[in-house]
Amino acid sequence: MLRQKGARVESKYAVSVVIPAYNEKSRIKRAVLVTQSILANAKLVGEIVIAEDGSNDGTQETALEIAGADSHIHLISSSERLGRGRALNRAIKACLGDVVCYIDADLATDMTYLPKIINAVANEGYDIAIGSRLMAESRAKRNSGRLLASLVYNRMVQIVLGSMVHDHQCGFKAFRRDKIACLLDEVKDNHWFWDTEVLVRGQRLGYRIKEIPVEWNESESTKVNVVKDANDMGRQIFRLWWDLKGTGAKSTEAK
Repeated sequence: MLRQKGARVESKYAVSVVIPAYNEKSRIKRAVLVTQSILANAKLVGEIVIAEDGSNDGTQETALEIAGADSHIHLISSSERLGRGRALNRAIKACLGDVVCYIDADLATDMTYLPKIINAVANEGYDIAIGSRLMAESRAKRNSGRLLASLVYNRMVQIVLGSMVHDHQCGFKAFRRDKIACLLDEVKDNHWFWDTEVLVRGQRLGYRIKEIPVEWNESESTKVNVVKDANDMGRQIFRLWWDLKGTGAKSTEAK
């Protein structure tokens, strides 16, 4: 792990926003600037942590430049690809904020919703708050094939793992730092299933989860491969079911 210049200040923030970045050279600067603007407008004192994951397109160099210009922007970099889940785990463990968020670098979710998920955790008593593309009030624009795959996947998670959440995979989440810290070492998935595993394990511990309908527009350059990732994540559903079997299920209703 590299903590680059401009990387850490030994103080506590109200919020930490993690941006996972694998080959995001063309998008990472805008993602950081928009996040800074949203936090400033909401009068939130925060840090931004770029979780660079072994990119080969110059993302690390761009992120290092960004972090070097602002002491509240930190770069945690890897010399090899860890996978999205492991990169998030590592970055979240380094965060100093009372509330820890993560957002996707493509900003597919309308960023005006960021203060809402932060507020749900900071002031409304929730342990986790997540953006949802699949609630009745949500406004999501996406390919019909990906929408169908998402609906089937989330329904499988509800049936097999007993989750009460509508949308497990939206890259727009906030956590109480002490609560997510209790989960990180238990989560085994290193890639896309990380979100689902965190939410399922959190529900079994009785965590309060607030699901917030958001406006979301699918990125044209999404890294999701519907066939491959659906197959992998289907296997992960049953892997997690087996891991949790017989441990005494406890779930909480997502609101």
